[in-house]
Amino acid sequence: MQFKHPELLYALFLLLIPIIIHLFQLRKFKKEAFTNVAFLKEIKQNSRKSSQIKKWLILCTRLLLLAALVLAFAQPFTTKNNTFKTQKETVIYLDNSFSMQAKGNQGELLKRALQDLVNSIPENENISVITNNKTFKNTSLKAIKNELLQLDYTSTHLPIQSAFLKGKALLNKSTNSKKDFILISDFQQNASSFKPEVDSLMSIHLVKLEPVNTNNISIDSVYILESTPANIKLNVVIKNTGKPVENLPVSLFNDSNLIAKTSVTISQTAETTFSLPTNQTINGKITINDGNLRFDNTFFFNINSKEKIKVLVVNEDDDSYLKRIFTKDEFKLTTTSTDALSYNILDQQNLIVLNELNSIPNPLVSALNHFTSQGGSVVIIPSEKINAPSYNLLLSNYNTSFGSLITSEKNVTSINYSHPIYNRGVFEKQVSNFQYPKMQSFYEVSSSNFSSILSFEDNKPCLFNSKNAYIFTSPLNNKNSNFKSWNVIVPTFYNIAKQSFKTPELYYTTGKNNAFEVEIELQQDDILSLETNDVNIIPRQKYFNSKVVINTFETPDVANTYLVKNKDAIINSVGYNYNRKESNLIYEDLSNLSNVTINNSIANVFDSIKSESKINALWKWFVIFALVLLIIEMLILKYFK
Repeated sequence: MQFKHPELLYALFLLLIPIIIHLFQLRKFKKEAFTNVAFLKEIKQNSRKSSQIKKWLILCTRLLLLAALVLAFAQPFTTKNNTFKTQKETVIYLDNSFSMQAKGNQGELLKRALQDLVNSIPENENISVITNNKTFKNTSLKAIKNELLQLDYTSTHLPIQSAFLKGKALLNKSTNSKKDFILISDFQQNASSFKPEVDSLMSIHLVKLEPVNTNNISIDSVYILESTPANIKLNVVIKNTGKPVENLPVSLFNDSNLIAKTSVTISQTAETTFSLPTNQTINGKITINDGNLRFDNTFFFNINSKEKIKVLVVNEDDDSYLKRIFTKDEFKLTTTSTDALSYNILDQQNLIVLNELNSIPNPLVSALNHFTSQGGSVVIIPSEKINAPSYNLLLSNYNTSFGSLITSEKNVTSINYSHPIYNRGVFEKQVSNFQYPKMQSFYEVSSSNFSSILSFEDNKPCLFNSKNAYIFTSPLNNKNSNFKSWNVIVPTFYNIAKQSFKTPELYYTTGKNNAFEVEIELQQDDILSLETNDVNIIPRQKYFNSKVVINTFETPDVANTYLVKNKDAIINSVGYNYNRKESNLIYEDLSNLSNVTINNSIANVFDSIKSESKINALWKWFVIFALVLLIIEMLILKYFK
């Protein structure tokens, strides 16, 4: 038992007063003359005994009465611990990711969790609430109740460990506060493990919400299987994490128009193919019907009219191999000699190839420097008789320089498979025993910062890139090398050109760092936007001479087809989809966690917290006890003889 006002207990010393009064009575007895002394003596003895008992009973009741009143004013209470002496902090993490769309016993997991929270939290209690995309710090339920009830699902996925660290940062660093951290989630399995570090003042409560079933069908991915002059074959991959399903309808829309429909039988994975006309703009949407998770039932993609990549080749050697690589259906190829080069067309290009020039004129060096600073790419293939100062003047812009020509045969034995021009769809696996191309001579290279792409057997670079420049260290003519007959030459030059102008891909994933380019010449103060329905987003963008590079990351956060617009003019369209990693309904095993309490009910957790900090006030009982003692004293005085 503890006291709210323990200083009032000093009043118990007042109990000495009735003791003194009862023990030291100052009344004087009067003598009376009676005839029968023996009779009076007997009566006197009996009266003294009964009077003494009565006095002691009254003394006890009065002492207890006063003690009960003093204790009542000191306000005694009981509690399970000493949390009443400390400041109380409560942080709640509520998972509102797409996996919480799964249905539990009482409806969707998130919607039910919101109702339970609103019913369990005292309206004026100070709390902090974090979700995957929102934070409410040091507030009350009364202030955020409407916002909580309107909370919607988000594509932003916050791992439990990250949510824990984020919530922990909201807690006061003071050591005299009691901290309760409540994490409400389905605890879907992901790559990051949850390892909470707690202290003696923090209590972690995990509320695991479980769906009634883990069946789910999702559209996993879409890709172009084959492209011909007449048709495009679009392949759709569908995945199932539950029971096999027969005749699942799959619909294909162009904008809002249904253009094809089929059905598939799916056990774990199924694929279906749609045929689309080539050279037709498609704002595509593929849908399926699945009653569990809804976010992965729709897939957006876009097939736009292809922008041809502009390639300029400045020659002093045979360029027939480049003409075979840069075909007319995808590239707009221009070839010229140094003498016939028109400098006015340089800024209109996406890629410029210097094909074994002996010397690079100073005006061309300046023009190429400006070209690459504006986002253009350049490929430099030296000749065997270069003018070193002119080359190094250009290469100095890319923190590199050529040294002397080494006339020694070397093999190209190493490929950087992780480099962007090789890491997507070029090699099915890493090859170590390919037929090595040979170089009869190469230039020594001095560079402070470059990324090697192809290397010789002594690890010296054959092809490397620095900034926007791709630099060969050896001539590629047939006399010096058999590089042109090597099958890797096609993806090398093809992907360098593709990297020089990033046309919008078939689709993008929200929450990732995406980049694409739009060919347009903007007027001063013009800006591009992404628009769909009532949503208008201004993405991060950088304008160059004839193109705009658009980067998206946090926005857009809603899957849809977005129009790239300049004011009212539609330039292009891009499709964004939610990440499918939450489609697989597999959950973490929390039983091996220590220093946490695990529950499946939000109400039970708050009841437990309340019981731990509940204060049982006892002053009323002492007041009642005092009244009872007062009644007992009155009865003793009236009826005790």
